[in-house]
Amino acid sequence: MSLSTDDRRAREFPASPPAEKDGAAPEDVRVTAKVPLRHRLRRDRTLLLMTLPAMLLLLVFAYIPLAGNVVAFQDYDPYIADDAFQAILQSPWVGFEWFQQMVNDRLFWSALGNTLTIFLLQLTLFFPVPILLALFINSFVRPRVRAVAQAILYLPHFFSWVLVITVFQQMFGGAGLIAQTLRERGHEGFDLMTNPGLFKFLITFEMIWKDAGWGVIVFLAALASVSPELYEASAMDGANRWRRMWHVTLPALRPVVALLLVLQVGNALTVGFEQILLQRTAVGPGASEVLDTYVWNVGIQYGGFSYAAAVGIVKGVFGLLLVLGANKVAHLMGEQGVYKK
Repeated sequence: MSLSTDDRRAREFPASPPAEKDGAAPEDVRVTAKVPLRHRLRRDRTLLLMTLPAMLLLLVFAYIPLAGNVVAFQDYDPYIADDAFQAILQSPWVGFEWFQQMVNDRLFWSALGNTLTIFLLQLTLFFPVPILLALFINSFVRPRVRAVAQAILYLPHFFSWVLVITVFQQMFGGAGLIAQTLRERGHEGFDLMTNPGLFKFLITFEMIWKDAGWGVIVFLAALASVSPELYEASAMDGANRWRRMWHVTLPALRPVVALLLVLQVGNALTVGFEQILLQRTAVGPGASEVLDTYVWNVGIQYGGFSYAAAVGIVKGVFGLLLVLGANKVAHLMGEQGVYKK
């Protein structure tokens, strides 16, 4: 006689008996014992099998390549042997020579300065935009219009950077729509796409147009969990729309804002490789060189694999320290952050 899935689970994990009632019938208390590992594996085998492909991809493309960082301490030559593994084994060790060269490299510090400047601009100009849009849609837009507004806002997220830059070129380039319109009316045109001084603002507004709508979804999901009774109670206490937003809506967004802010700080040294690489020629490397493009130029174009690996290690360690520091600040503010204390 075959047992159903529920019957087998009932035999493996029998329900705890309810607590005895004494006097005024206290609440039922369920005693839960720790489930052994083999039972948990058997119970969750379907979910584990579903996550296995993602875990394998993460292992193959994220964790195993970390072993290649050993070339940062070698004078790595990929042509010294027939395969890359033997080349690593046969390359001579140089210790921290590449890190010392990095400290004395003026181009490295220039790329680092551009990276931090772009990060601060994106943190100041880009990060608040999804929050403001979510508050506007949640508080002012009618429910029937909300779905259409969301679709229009996050549609550019699915565009490639090639298409996004093409749209900006057709609008703000020297032969773009705005420049031609100004010339037809007797004014002097402009070319925003080739202006080195405005390049950092340009890529920031490109990112706002492309990804701000996608961030709205996260904040609207957080606002959907707010109980309508809180708004009703605050309205009965005499709070107007702005007061309800300040005392009800913003506190509901605070944990999500803290989490995303920690993750954003962790990506301080990653400011968009493809986006900047596509526009690098138009403004020159002095205004557009960041750490990602610097590593690409040194490692891929000029074959400095060891030096590029050293820069990548410093970037990764610095990003990890930023995440830990930002998460500590989130804990001091009473938020969970990326992980609990």
